[in-house]
Amino acid sequence: MNYKETVKAGYNAIANRYLAERTRDSQDVLLLNDLIERLPVNASVLDAGCGAGVPISQMLSERFKVTGVDFSEAQIELAKKNVPNANFICQDMTKLDFPENSFDGICSYYAIIHIPREEHQSLLANFYKMLKPNGCVLLCLGAENLIDDIDENYLGTRMYWSHYDTDTYLKMLKDCNFSLIWSKYVGDASFDEGAGHLFVLVQKL
Repeated sequence: MNYKETVKAGYNAIANRYLAERTRDSQDVLLLNDLIERLPVNASVLDAGCGAGVPISQMLSERFKVTGVDFSEAQIELAKKNVPNANFICQDMTKLDFPENSFDGICSYYAIIHIPREEHQSLLANFYKMLKPNGCVLLCLGAENLIDDIDENYLGTRMYWSHYDTDTYLKMLKDCNFSLIWSKYVGDASFDEGAGHLFVLVQKL
């Protein structure tokens, strides 16, 4: 099975339904304020796995120059309509080739967890490379060990997840030379009662 094609097809199919579930006042989204407060005015920010742009790219674009990346065509089309003052690219986030020191900040909500976990270390290393010195990164990662998981009915479509546990991610970030500012476990009762994710804020010193 091509896991990435499963994710892309899934998010193409549920683009509008997934967008309808997103809010600005949930605990996970409120964490974005901590990243926003640490970035300079007119900072360049990458939203990796931006989806339909709401609410993350939308909130960032109120103060910063935002580049959103997602490989779901349907999601990118929605993002362009929802956040017209940001720049959106339809591309696999594991294949980004922006130059070194391109961004003041990077964030990624509920996207890395859909990428085969063998690619996570190189993805984090590429984030570090693309980030300017003193830049910050806010990431949503898995909190528990999960190799390859398929749900046949995620909002009405097939979906795939893959991630490591909290301790493994904290070590991976350290190995990439990121400095940890904080890590938090956030529940995700909106989609799966009892589920949760690791959120981390790290800095390139």
